Amino acid sequence: MGEAHADRPMPDRDLPDDLALPLTSGEPWWYWSGGRPAVDFVNTHRERWRRNVETLVTPRDLANWLVGAGVMAPDADARVTAKVLGQARDLREAIDALVVAAIAGGPAPAAAVTLIDDWLVFAGARPQLVVGSGGVPHLTERAAADSPRRALGMVALDAAQMLGTPEQRCRIRICASETCSGRFFDRSPAGVRRWCSMRTCGNEAKARRHRARQREGATATSSTTTGAT
Repeated sequence: MGEAHADRPMPDRDLPDDLALPLTSGEPWWYWSGGRPAVDFVNTHRERWRRNVETLVTPRDLANWLVGAGVMAPDADARVTAKVLGQARDLREAIDALVVAAIAGGPAPAAAVTLIDDWLVFAGARPQLVVGSGGVPHLTERAAADSPRRALGMVALDAAQMLGTPEQRCRIRICASETCSGRFFDRSPAGVRRWCSMRTCGNEAKARRHRARQREGATATSSTTTGAT
């Protein structure tokens, strides 16, 4: 689950300061560094620390995101409605409320737990009767991603597995960058990853530290020169 986006490049972490808001479509601004579908889903609400940019703007956005995340087939048998879009955003914020509580070590909001649990029914087994070889009926199971609600149920299931088991819950993180609110699931062996992406936030942090050392060095040199004169 969630492998469809593996080959997609992550766009720049920062949204442009002159970005016209609200967006007409959020697809160009999705990024996939969360480490699993539930966290990538939370990250469709960008810049939580500043402008609170919604990137699931339209029902089409949600459909495309579910396909891109690998939890819904491109030929899903039901279109995304405006109602489902609103429910999906509610699910996303419930997941994030539990993510924040887990990181803070605080109690989980009961309403958020209930909302996620309500979605799990859509992730359960769904038997399907089809015509098999020879024209005889054959009992099978529907594909795991045959509708938007089913796909969102799979996202809720991923969130429940992450949040409901101590060994996974302790690996939930928020990026350490001062200008990033990205959530991620730490899959590093030691469990000490700090950045949502080393390619973006990690490298920028290194660059800032390097510039700070250069400024400190320049200040120290200037002070030494002034004292010598």
